[in-house]
Amino acid sequence: MNQEKTLIQKTNASGQPVSLVTGGAGFLGSHLSDRLLAEGHRVIALDNLITGSVANIEHLSGNPHYEFIKCDVTKYLFVPGPVDYIFHFASPASPMDYLELPIQTLKVGALGTHNALGLAKEKGATFLLASTSETYGDPLVHPQTEDYWGNVNPIGPRGVYDEAKRFAEAITMAYHRYHDVDTKIVRIFNTYGPRMRLKDGRVVPAFIGQALEGQPLTVFGDGGQTRSFCYVADLIEGIFRLSRHETHDPVNIGNPGEMTILQFAEKILNKIQTKAEIEFRELPEDDPKVRQPDITRAKTLLDWEPQVDFDEGITKTIDYFRGILGVAEKG
Repeated sequence: MNQEKTLIQKTNASGQPVSLVTGGAGFLGSHLSDRLLAEGHRVIALDNLITGSVANIEHLSGNPHYEFIKCDVTKYLFVPGPVDYIFHFASPASPMDYLELPIQTLKVGALGTHNALGLAKEKGATFLLASTSETYGDPLVHPQTEDYWGNVNPIGPRGVYDEAKRFAEAITMAYHRYHDVDTKIVRIFNTYGPRMRLKDGRVVPAFIGQALEGQPLTVFGDGGQTRSFCYVADLIEGIFRLSRHETHDPVNIGNPGEMTILQFAEKILNKIQTKAEIEFRELPEDDPKVRQPDITRAKTLLDWEPQVDFDEGITKTIDYFRGILGVAEKG
């Protein structure tokens, strides 16, 4: 496919694209902001800092093309001047967060998405929704393709996140069909890299933090459930390409390289060279047994697939957490 015909960079009268990133102080939002700035965009980042951190964006302080606004996107949104792209990344995204913040998770998925779409309609902006592989629930189809409707428990503890994102996808498509808003939907699979929160409940920071501190690695169930891990730079590349593409259908972005949680734990122990042991605990309710993206659509439409291999990506991530914890590498 000729990428020149399908990848389009929008600009306003100033000649500089303006991108608004909700959840801009989060793990993914901050990396996306970096990429947009590198592409010549002016970036306006919004975040209420419930799960985001100023530490993720402090390196952007003083950048004349970057502005941070602390605000709650579930309230009325007003942004003066032109906006060409809206990247809606605001949401608690780890199990620990959305189990502790169930109402806020539902509100940002519903009210926050509605407000961000309204702003996109007002500004004539392209709108990109950060959705999730959790829309597939505990899937009965493997690997997961975008046309799979999912197997979700709407009243289970994880339902607040799953259904918030499923509603967000529905209202995004409604705005596209009814208001002709240029919308994109990315379904993000497990992603890792620097700026993850150490104790956010996700398996990558959990295992790395435990291993660096010499604590047992907590594996839920027998560790036979599978995940696929995509390095953050690869994910952001896919999202950037999607934002400029003409498609409106959901697109999986993730790494199809699949491994069990137990295999991942053993890789971390070997990489960090620790004598920490593995501790097995009861599997949480509705925990997905398998998770692997089918990325055929991303390959076909975006000419995208992951480039960073696991060893390289996990080394960078471990080095980041060493710095956070002040743990020196063993000689």
